[in-house]
Amino acid sequence: MIAACDHAQLQRAELNRINVFPVPDGDTGTNLALTVRAISDHLRSNNDRSIAAVAHHAAQGAVLGARGNCGMMLSHFLLGFSDSVAERERISTAEFGVALSAGVERLYSSLEKPVEGTILTVMRDAASAAKGSDATDFVPLVAHVVEQARDSLARTPELLAVLKSAGVVDAGAKGFVSMLEGVLLFVEGMSIAVVADGEGSGGAVLSNVEYPSEEEQYRFCTEALVRGDSLPTQKEVQEVLRELGDSLIVIRADDVLKIHVHTDEPERAFDYLRSLGNLVTHKAEDMRVQHETIGRSGGTHIQLARRPVAVVTDSACDLSEEIVRAHGIHVLPMALVDGDRTYRDGIDLTAQQFHEMLASAHALPTTSQPTPGAFLEAYDRAGDEGEGIVGVFTASTLSGTFGAAEVAAGRFEKVPIRLADSLGASLLQGLLVLKASELGELGWKPDAIVEELARVRARSGILFTVRTFDRLIASGRVGKGKALVGSVLGLKPVLGLTTEGRVAAFGKAFGEKRARAALLRILRRQVPAGTRKVRFGVVHVGLPEIVEPISAQLRSAYGDKVEILSAPATPVISTHLGIGAWGVAYLVED
Repeated sequence: MIAACDHAQLQRAELNRINVFPVPDGDTGTNLALTVRAISDHLRSNNDRSIAAVAHHAAQGAVLGARGNCGMMLSHFLLGFSDSVAERERISTAEFGVALSAGVERLYSSLEKPVEGTILTVMRDAASAAKGSDATDFVPLVAHVVEQARDSLARTPELLAVLKSAGVVDAGAKGFVSMLEGVLLFVEGMSIAVVADGEGSGGAVLSNVEYPSEEEQYRFCTEALVRGDSLPTQKEVQEVLRELGDSLIVIRADDVLKIHVHTDEPERAFDYLRSLGNLVTHKAEDMRVQHETIGRSGGTHIQLARRPVAVVTDSACDLSEEIVRAHGIHVLPMALVDGDRTYRDGIDLTAQQFHEMLASAHALPTTSQPTPGAFLEAYDRAGDEGEGIVGVFTASTLSGTFGAAEVAAGRFEKVPIRLADSLGASLLQGLLVLKASELGELGWKPDAIVEELARVRARSGILFTVRTFDRLIASGRVGKGKALVGSVLGLKPVLGLTTEGRVAAFGKAFGEKRARAALLRILRRQVPAGTRKVRFGVVHVGLPEIVEPISAQLRSAYGDKVEILSAPATPVISTHLGIGAWGVAYLVED
């Protein structure tokens, strides 16, 4: 499965190039690559040996990382496969064919208007080939399935007129075949690292294909993920969202609900989903803007720009994996140095693991900004996706990260880069990164995005309080004398970042309970009266139980529909604040 995912990612540019259905927005390759990357990330850290466990993890990774029609359809297919092999340790080739067919059946049943000549057709033909084979060994079985899948792919233009007119096969179907080919390469002992099937061959097909305004009446490719303990059924959600648009796909898996729909009213969809549970991620991409972006590339750029802007940030932003994957944000991990070993923040060492080290008084790694090479690699990946890049980084007043980002940007020539100094960190930075991504998805240019972020940042901020002064003393943020007085008196400071990005005292209170009330009272003063559009972020250091009560108070004050992100603080922040610290970031968008 990992080999399948790795090989599919190599086909990203070619799949984008030939993506003409359901709309020529050039994103099938990118959407499939992001979906299968989520699958492989889940599997790389998993050591289960039973087919049931691995299939379950693959399906869950697909659901959480699903992007676009192809990603949602692949998720349904893998969920059906997983259900079919539930509780099994091992399966035979015959049972494998049955499981593939179960995946296809689940996919067909989930679609309101199945269209032949797409990934759906090739999945069905591949499953039929496996189910009808008498092979008892998996290597010849896989070879047979790949052969039949390739034949099915070659026939897709005969089933879908838009493909025949453009002279291409279906991009999503080709992506699925590339997954099967990755499996075949692996079982035959071949490396996939240097095998890319026609990567970037020829000019851009979709730059010559008109946007199908008559067939595709809706403008925004809308996706969202909801978590909840009592979510409605898939069919119930379909009934509600059906009237909003087309290309509707709904996935209900355990406590997760994932939706994809093309609509002109994404906010209506989001409002409905908020009523069902916690709306973890949501995005609305302008498909016509994507098509116009591809047209401007002139069909000559091998790595087709599929969007006006790609966004790059660092791991101090504290955005969740779901948000990062949903918006395709490129995150550079901060470095954590422990003796002669270097950890990548969020990859080799998670925030939760670092918090455990804090709580145990373990000797802590020191923090460091990403290397110049890491910046250039991130810019290069982002430049494959966007006409331009917007980088939103930790405050220049708190870290050398922004300066390093500037130096690397000066050496990068692939596409234009515009940088925004967040003058913040943690979820204040994260909210600005999310805002940049949303504006880019709506077609804003990099200069305009950076200008808007500066305007919004001037009205926004973050407040936080600490349980003890130990880490503030160790970091030099507070002198020992002040800390001693504060500890003796039981004072809890309410600190925050000014509009210039400087740490400052905003207030104080005796005891943790009063500090909570004081922070929220100060927050009400900081958010202007009459504010219509504000978002919040609740961040903590080893104190997850603070999130729900603070979120409840924020909703009580600012309405049930107010958006609230939450996250454990990155090690870069945690090491200065210590266990028990927490805070609230706010982004005023009026």
